[in-house]
Amino acid sequence: MDNWDEVRTAFQVAKIGTVSGAAEALGVHHATVIRHIDALEARLGAKLFQRHARGYSPTEAGQDLLAVAGQTDDQFAQLAGRIKGRGDEVTGELIVTSIAALSPLLVPTIGLFQERHPDLRVRLVTDTRVFRLEYGEAHVAIRAGKLPDEPDNVVQPFFTETLRLVASRSYVERYGMLTEENVGSHRFVGSTEELPRAPYFKWLTDNVPNSAIYFRTSSMDAAKEAVLAGIGIGFVASWDRDGTTDLVEVLPAMEDWTAKFWLVTHMDLHRTAKVQTFVRHLKDQVESWRET
Repeated sequence: MDNWDEVRTAFQVAKIGTVSGAAEALGVHHATVIRHIDALEARLGAKLFQRHARGYSPTEAGQDLLAVAGQTDDQFAQLAGRIKGRGDEVTGELIVTSIAALSPLLVPTIGLFQERHPDLRVRLVTDTRVFRLEYGEAHVAIRAGKLPDEPDNVVQPFFTETLRLVASRSYVERYGMLTEENVGSHRFVGSTEELPRAPYFKWLTDNVPNSAIYFRTSSMDAAKEAVLAGIGIGFVASWDRDGTTDLVEVLPAMEDWTAKFWLVTHMDLHRTAKVQTFVRHLKDQVESWRET
C-alpha cells in the first residue's frame, strides 16, 4: 500500500463508525478523513463503507481491510511495548567509535562492561573520520581535539591525554640527548599531515626543522613502533607502558603536548539506559587510565 495514512484513517472510521470520531482520534480535520477514504477507495477500486445517517458501516471489502489493519495495529502496539521495555535494559547492540590508539585502554573497559551486562553486543569502530550520530552510525563517539560543535549532539569532557617526547636507549647511545641547541642534528618521528591537528605534532612542526623529520606516519601505533626501533625521537602516550618503560624522556612534558578527548552522544539516544549506563562506566573507568 502506497499510503498507510489512508489505511490508518479507514481503520479508525471502521472501528469508531463516524468521520468525526475518527478525526478526533487521529487529531485531524474531518475533511482530511473524508479525503483519505475517497482516495483509498479510488485506489482500491472498491467501496469500503456504506454511508448512512448514523455514520459509516464497513462493506465486505471494508471488513477485510478492518481485519488486516486491526492485526497491524496490534502488532505495532506489541512492538512499541517491546521497544519501551528494552529502553530500560542494557541489551542489544552498542556501537562505539574511537581512534585506534585508545584501543588498549578501551577494549578492556568494554570487556568489563560486558561482564556486567552479558546480553549486550558491542561493535567498536576505530576510524579517523567523524561518524554521523544523527544517522545512527554510532551510539557513543570518543573524539579527540577541539570541542565538537554539532548542534544535536551532547558533548561531555572525557579526559586529557599527556604525551611524552621519548627516544630508545639505542638511539640516545648513537645520537646523544636532545637539547635546544642540537635539535637540527637529531632525527624525529612526525605526522604525515602538512598541517597536523594534534597539538603535539603541531609543536613538532613549529619547533623542529622539516629536514630533521625522518619518519612520518598517520598512526600513533606506528609512531610508537618507530621510536622503539630507534628510528627517531617521537611522542608516546603517558599511559602507554606496553614496551615503553625503557624509553628515555628527552624533554620534560609541555602544556602543548596534550590531547583532549570528548564523549559525544546524540540527543535522541543520550537518555536511553544503554547509552547512559555505558557513559557512566567510561567515566568511572577513566580514572584508572590517568597517569599517576
